Amino acid sequence: MDTSDADITFNSKGECNHCTEFNEKRIRYNYQGEKSDLDLERMVLKMKSDGIGKEYDCIVGLSGGVDSSYVAYICKQKGLRVLGVHLDNGWNSEEAVLNIKNIARKLEIDYESFVLDWEEFKDLQLSFLKAAIPEADTPTDIAILAALHKVVVKYKVKYIISGGNFASEGILPKTWHYNAKDLTYFDYIQRKFGTIRLKKFPTFGFRKEMYYKLIRKVKMVYILNSVPYIKEDAMALLKKELDWKYYGGKHYESKYTGFIQSYYLFEKFGIDYRRATFSSQICTGEVTREEALLELSKKPYKPEVIEDEKKYIAKKLGVSIEEFDAILKTPAKLYRDYPNDEKRLSFIYDTYRKIFKKEKLASF
Repeated sequence: MDTSDADITFNSKGECNHCTEFNEKRIRYNYQGEKSDLDLERMVLKMKSDGIGKEYDCIVGLSGGVDSSYVAYICKQKGLRVLGVHLDNGWNSEEAVLNIKNIARKLEIDYESFVLDWEEFKDLQLSFLKAAIPEADTPTDIAILAALHKVVVKYKVKYIISGGNFASEGILPKTWHYNAKDLTYFDYIQRKFGTIRLKKFPTFGFRKEMYYKLIRKVKMVYILNSVPYIKEDAMALLKKELDWKYYGGKHYESKYTGFIQSYYLFEKFGIDYRRATFSSQICTGEVTREEALLELSKKPYKPEVIEDEKKYIAKKLGVSIEEFDAILKTPAKLYRDYPNDEKRLSFIYDTYRKIFKKEKLASF
């Protein structure tokens, strides 16, 4: 990690706050051998018990990427009745589409697609680009949460299995990706930079989240934290068992997300998302610091194809390449430059974590 995170601090040993926090606190959420195995079996039994009389035991969000694909595989191996849900935001790569189809077919799981209104969604994406903030992909993040919870209600399911994990995502600075559930921030950006009023786009703020958690008792389960998860091994297994295809880079199962994380963040903010991933993997022993630094010596995107990517995205968003380039070159901002609800949300989530700490550490 480096000072592309505006809030980073270093101790006298040169260790940053992210790695010390990971090693002191977050490591407890990683795979712990027999204890994790027993916790996983207990969770699976609980999901099966709560699923009695219902069509499904759990819902898995499918992107076609390695994390969610491996989650679906594990759930099927454990005998869970899975409904796969995919958010179709119009940016799927061909590989991702094929991966989702193969997963549903080979694992014999039902699958539903949640399609966003394209005119509203592209206007939202342009709004976040014009705001010149790192979290340009917030519209997708919030729509995924909203879609999964809508399907939960539809089928009266209590468990959403997430592909999120500490092994590869345990480190992520707030200044790189601010809370997608801050609707004060979200609404302000659309009002200031958008051109249309949103009528169909599904939002998901803390009030909805607390309703689902506390009233409907919906739980988000991070199952990859309960298994020995090494991405390279998972990819090899998926290729062998499910005809899974690699899409060319982290999060390139979505062409837009791949562009944002590889080019936009790097060139506009000096943020190389690989730093966070590699730092997490160094802390868990999956890669060495020397191996990570070697990879970081290369650019996170392919210079030979980036202009074609920019033209593709500009055309799809309905703007000229000149206008798109002008948007990309506006002065960089952070979430703190806009109205937001950070203090109140921090208090709410800190309070929630303290109240439900025992349950969180034991299960999810």
